[in-house]
Amino acid sequence: MLLFSILQAAVLGKVGGAIGAGIVAMAAAIGIGKLAKSVMEASARQPEIAGGLRTTAIIIGALIEGVCLFAVIVCLLAVL
Repeated sequence: MLLFSILQAAVLGKVGGAIGAGIVAMAAAIGIGKLAKSVMEASARQPEIAGGLRTTAIIIGALIEGVCLFAVIVCLLAVL
């Protein structure tokens, strides 16, 4: 009985890690989509600051991707 509980916990941990990695990837995609939408709207309203907005968007997008990569690695470590 104890062995079954340990095996069940291990399987649930792996499933949870895989689901967590998927959720993190979707959340990062949504975040970058909202970022791109906001930058496009702002540059349409004020075209003279489009260059600065683009630079800021690239930096923020890289930070979002970095957090996503870190979270996916943590989830994959839970799987392994």
